[in-house]
Amino acid sequence: MKLSIIVPVYNMAADGKLEYCLDSLVNQTVEDYEIIAVDDCSTDNSFEILKHYEERFPDKFHAVHSEVNKHQGGAKNIGLKMAQGDWIGFIDSDDWITSDMYQRLIERAESAGADMAGCDYCLTDEHSMKVGQIVPNNKKSQSGILDKEKRASLILDGGSLVVKIFRRSMIIENGLWFPEDIFYEDNALGNSYLVLAKHFEYIEEPMYYYYQHGTSTVHTISQKRCEDRMTAGRLMLEEAKRHHYMEEFQKELEYSFTLLFYINTLFTYMAGVNKTKYGFVKAMGREMKQTFPDFEKNPYYQERTHQEEKKLIRMQQKSTLIFMLYYKLLWAYRGWRKKIEN
Repeated sequence: MKLSIIVPVYNMAADGKLEYCLDSLVNQTVEDYEIIAVDDCSTDNSFEILKHYEERFPDKFHAVHSEVNKHQGGAKNIGLKMAQGDWIGFIDSDDWITSDMYQRLIERAESAGADMAGCDYCLTDEHSMKVGQIVPNNKKSQSGILDKEKRASLILDGGSLVVKIFRRSMIIENGLWFPEDIFYEDNALGNSYLVLAKHFEYIEEPMYYYYQHGTSTVHTISQKRCEDRMTAGRLMLEEAKRHHYMEEFQKELEYSFTLLFYINTLFTYMAGVNKTKYGFVKAMGREMKQTFPDFEKNPYYQERTHQEEKKLIRMQQKSTLIFMLYYKLLWAYRGWRKKIEN
């Protein structure tokens, strides 16, 4: 079999989101492929929708039900264990793709002898094939046989896994199973999926539609999700050590960890969680410093971190209490200014 498309599904029955995704999958132009849709213990009628597609397309659609909610990582692992295709593609169940995306990615990869291929995506808030805001997912300079420079670049700017395909043999041989029971599972495993590949091909065109709505993971903030992001950061480093690329790409991984575990989590937490906890913020800053004592000297941190963020991070490292008071006053002042200006 040429391709296995793995679709984790959780409570996507409303507003036709799931059907729009699945319609784009059952109409792919690639020959000899399967769709493995894994219902992650949904509480709505998502699984009934999947069963309907299985009845309509019995030759290529598999509806699978997990009795336990394992989050997207667990659902992906179920799909990977079932997959028969030479190539693996992942897609979020509220997104959709062009009818020829997988065919073009596979043709490009196989013609070049690659074991990974990807494209760009666009942001959209409507169910249509109208191209929205285009987001370049990779760089032309990352394409080709992967050397140290290209792998370092992929760690820093690897883009999303869902707009890529991977040789199944690479995944299985390296044991690239996703962490279960947490969000941000792609962040934990993404570097290994990219660094352990030997050849990457890139089509500079948006063929994946990333649906923007308020209930998606990236738009839902809670302490649990912030904790999961921190867990993903720890797992990212464990993966690098397990596959022996931690030392070679120490600076890139240090910055990636700083961004994932600390910077993004800290400011997301402060801006999005109603009742922020002093102990949580202090422990986060302390673990960051213990893991990488000189993270503020990292060249990528120096180059890529906004000056105001650097100032706030220095403040948090010196005094969590002063940081939290200052941040809340700053946030209140900006809200007041915005109200006055409007």
